[in-house]
Amino acid sequence: MLQLLCGLAMLIAGAELLVHCAVRMAANLKVRPLLIGLTVVAFGSSAPQMTVSLQAALNDTPDIAVGSVIGSNIFNVLVTLGLSALIIPLRVSRQLVRLDIPLMIIASALVFGLALSKQLDRLDGAILLVGLVIYLGLLLRQSRHSGHHHVSHDRPPTSWPVNVLMMLMALVLLGAAGHLLLDAAVGVATELGLSERIIGLTIIAVSTSLPELATSLIAAFRGQREIAVGNVIGSNVLNLLGVLGLTALISPEPLSVSPNALAFDLPVMLGVAVLCLPVFYTGYRVTRAEGLLFLGLYLAYALHVVSFTTGMPLAGRLEHLMLFYILPALLVFLLFSTLRAWRRQH
Repeated sequence: MLQLLCGLAMLIAGAELLVHCAVRMAANLKVRPLLIGLTVVAFGSSAPQMTVSLQAALNDTPDIAVGSVIGSNIFNVLVTLGLSALIIPLRVSRQLVRLDIPLMIIASALVFGLALSKQLDRLDGAILLVGLVIYLGLLLRQSRHSGHHHVSHDRPPTSWPVNVLMMLMALVLLGAAGHLLLDAAVGVATELGLSERIIGLTIIAVSTSLPELATSLIAAFRGQREIAVGNVIGSNVLNLLGVLGLTALISPEPLSVSPNALAFDLPVMLGVAVLCLPVFYTGYRVTRAEGLLFLGLYLAYALHVVSFTTGMPLAGRLEHLMLFYILPALLVFLLFSTLRAWRRQH
């Protein structure tokens, strides 16, 4: 219990400091906070995920290495954005809709396509890392354009050494907090006898996503909505291209991908990435109602994973309900909303 409380306290302190430093860094660089959220904040909050996946690969537990990335990306969109939108409707920039969301979808589809061979080898890892370099290059190019459209900041810039030191402190706090919470969660899951896939998709995915969650929630409370959204999108792209890429590249053996991940988890991850596009495009924001929708979808996903693994009859009923009722209704609604938004904008 003490480890859990210490981890939560460090998580909140680190997230608060990271958001503060991100706003200051955006002022120093004369760029929008969105770009800092997509890069520096995303890299920092994804550090626990990188550590866990590398350790899992080196310890010959590939289901955890792959499953934690898949589960983390699903959690980031549905829970982190969902809860953040409940605090304050999230404003979405046109850059996200035109560049970053499509790139997240492409990265999700690329991982899905490479995983169809039921493993991710060193060549696959190299391909993903090349994709990360291309993504960072596009962000760098975008940052140069944004310098000409600088948005004014409420607070004056601070000195570079102080800001960098404070950001490093924030990243250390987030990383340490992630490890404390992860150790506590895995200990509980192991005692309950859960499988590696379930531990990776749920316990570890949620634990390693807590820095993203805390950072986005703090950013939403502070009114920094671009950081709240950019942190999630940037972290997801980094998880797919950077974390999986580096893990597959240095792993002694190719990362095996379970049949259940291919049949269910990876399609869900890709579907969640695609879902962002119409939701973000209609009004260029995430409303509280859409936040509730995200949370409801994650609850259904988590219930399905747990019930399917434990053999509960709820799994079949839930899958039937989602496939034949909820998802078709959601698809029709999103198509209608997207067409209406397109007509308004044209």
